[in-house]
Amino acid sequence: MSRSAWRGNPETFKIRVILFLLMMVCGKAWALDEFVGIKCGTDIPKSLIGKRDANERVAVLEGRHKDLGLKNLGGTEISDSLFLASWQICGSEYELLVNTKSELIRDVLLFPAHSAASPMFVGACRADGKEIPSVVVAVLNNSARYNPRDEKLAKTMLKASAAWKADETTQKFAKQSTAGLGCPLGGIVTQDGGP
Repeated sequence: MSRSAWRGNPETFKIRVILFLLMMVCGKAWALDEFVGIKCGTDIPKSLIGKRDANERVAVLEGRHKDLGLKNLGGTEISDSLFLASWQICGSEYELLVNTKSELIRDVLLFPAHSAASPMFVGACRADGKEIPSVVVAVLNNSARYNPRDEKLAKTMLKASAAWKADETTQKFAKQSTAGLGCPLGGIVTQDGGP
């Protein structure tokens, strides 16, 4: 290409440069997801809050972030505008509250370890016999090893050892007192919840 051909029309050159820069910027934005920039050993909740949920295929996200040991653990719809997504990141479990309309991560909770004797629960609980108006995320005491898949036992109330409300108004987690708190066995959501 000769110098005179490269120079061409200055307006055409400007438009080409602008288009090239836009393609570069947009290409990078499309390649980003909520886990870009996260490093093990850092404040993971702080790194995620305010980011947009990529809504990408799980296998693609997990493959892209093998360095984080990223694994999707499922999710639950809290309301029409709020979704609870569970992710294993750097060997720990995190609960993400995602606004389904804006796709922004509104809050992140580092969730305690759980097991068959101390399973994870998501759903409606009662405090001193009264139903709590918010969805509760909790670790329950199932030392009796009730089978959460047994429909006859679904309403059996278990005590919570740790609990948080998923507040739909603020779209944040709020610590919930476990005094007098009972949650039904049928709301156990984890594979390790069984006997």
